[in-house]
Amino acid sequence: MNTVTSIADTVKRAAQTLDSHSESPRLDAELLLANILGLSRPALIARGEEPVDSDAERAYAELIAKRAGGVPIAYLTGSREFWSLPLKVSPAVLVPRPETELLVEHALALLPRDEVCSVLDLGTGSGAIALSLAHERPSWSVTGVDASAAALEIAAHNSKDLKLPHIQWRLGYWFDAVPDQRFHLIVANPPYIAAADPALKTLGAEPAAALIAGPTGLEALRAIIAEAPKHLYARGWLALEHGITQAQDVALALKQHGFESIRTYPDFSGRPRVTLGVHTQH
Repeated sequence: MNTVTSIADTVKRAAQTLDSHSESPRLDAELLLANILGLSRPALIARGEEPVDSDAERAYAELIAKRAGGVPIAYLTGSREFWSLPLKVSPAVLVPRPETELLVEHALALLPRDEVCSVLDLGTGSGAIALSLAHERPSWSVTGVDASAAALEIAAHNSKDLKLPHIQWRLGYWFDAVPDQRFHLIVANPPYIAAADPALKTLGAEPAAALIAGPTGLEALRAIIAEAPKHLYARGWLALEHGITQAQDVALALKQHGFESIRTYPDFSGRPRVTLGVHTQH
């Protein structure tokens, strides 16, 4: 005779399994079971005494095993919230990080709220940055660029779901996708991890092209900074997310390429994460 397990006990057992594989084992366990059962997390907790049927238990066990194997929870649920927007994600795109909301926050402050301004998001991935900016500033004209067709499919799907169809999606490597265009603001969260960085061991499930820049980790950042002036209007801004040890190098590169009013902002943990500057020359 099969023993029926309650929601609460199922979550408790799964959280124990994930204890050494996740920084938030209980939360992960709750989110994954809520996804299987089609419930919100609060509803799952409120119904803790209800039973979990055998089909759901089997499906849940598979997800827990994948999470224990290092697969990001966003890939297992197929979604991630960013800037309070529900986004579809898949292994074709980087999982949007909370610290990237800092880039959105400072980008929003750089241009007039109600004027028609053109904005470019390089390496858009799931479209998280582009969608957040378009959601907050309906008068802005936003373009998202990515070298991955699969990533752009995810971004376009999110655009449709969020009813933000006016964003332009362009396939290509950095500025190759917008060869003759200029913008009032360019934002980018490019790959900035060095190829030999040991941190990559914990990120194996995510697309390497969205993480690894090259031997130093600065290659993509420097390439964007060098090309950006050709694609900015006078007094146009460039805002970049970077690694916590890269702020000085990014600021120096910006200065070398004619940017002024350069400043760096810390993330929620107090680590330098976003650097921006304005270009004053044509």
